Amino acid sequence: MAAAEAAVVSSSLIIDTAPVSEIAGTTAATAAAAVVAAAARTGAEPKVSKAAMATKLLSLSGVFAVHKPKGPTSAELLNRLKEKLLAEAGMPSPEWTKRKKQTLKIGHGGTLDSAARGVLVVGIGRGTKMLTSMLSGSKRYIAIGELGKATDTLDSTGKVTEEKPYDKITQEDIEGILQKFTGNIMQVPPLYSALKKDGQRLSTLMKRGEVVEAKPARPVTVYSISLQKFQPPFFTLDVECGGGFYIRSLVSDIGKELSSCASVLELTRTKQGPFTLEEHALPEDKWTIDDIAQSLQHCSSLLPADLALKKSKPEESNEQVLSCEYITLNETKGDDVIKTF
Repeated sequence: MAAAEAAVVSSSLIIDTAPVSEIAGTTAATAAAAVVAAAARTGAEPKVSKAAMATKLLSLSGVFAVHKPKGPTSAELLNRLKEKLLAEAGMPSPEWTKRKKQTLKIGHGGTLDSAARGVLVVGIGRGTKMLTSMLSGSKRYIAIGELGKATDTLDSTGKVTEEKPYDKITQEDIEGILQKFTGNIMQVPPLYSALKKDGQRLSTLMKRGEVVEAKPARPVTVYSISLQKFQPPFFTLDVECGGGFYIRSLVSDIGKELSSCASVLELTRTKQGPFTLEEHALPEDKWTIDDIAQSLQHCSSLLPADLALKKSKPEESNEQVLSCEYITLNETKGDDVIKTF
């Protein structure tokens, strides 16, 4: 796996960490816990300062997962997450000037189409450096395909380009060809994808009406594929694959193999690496600093030892900028993208 492109755009935000820095030798989490404990003894409502929450946010580091719904792009969802966390921490604020500045980094490893839902792995702090491993790792999907209808995007969001009969296709027909799409195979990626030509996404060029040639077939891996349900014209697949694999291309190719055509109606990523949708993906109402801190602690045991975060040296500079960096690393093998904000 190689990074084809990296682009960085930074915008600075300022936070005040002075009140928390007066608590020598304590972490933001310890300070916040002390406030809650003191409030419990007096019967008062616990009040954690925005500065304490900001410092706790900046102390978060690792990899966790969120539940991406249908609709937003992966980048839009990450922006929403970032904005919720910054708002909870009260950043930025006009009175936070001429104070210490620190850096917040947050990104995702592996793009999900806007029409898809499921697990989106997120890195925060030094965890953003671990995201490249998420691209090449295994992923699992539940895909609902529709026979007899082809679209330009290979899914339900596109324009119908072809319709063919499917009434003679049986469950046995589908099961009989799945072996052809298992193992190390060659696959042609969709024209509507994040793959680039002359520095621009193919999907962007297609939307402009420009003529785009299909990328050549390249090697991909399918670990397992099974037919879960068949109710013509719909069929449901359970697919586990490696990085750079396109479910949309798979469904389209299955339609062609059956002497018909097909497109993706619904797509759900149920697993990415060790993170599962049911057990690890945080819904939006859990996108809080405390919930993410707990998730990071829980998920740290899921990662290989060689990816474990090492303790970093204390920051020595008083002029560290809280920057929302935007970094794009395109995997040459597919349209998986790491984005760091």
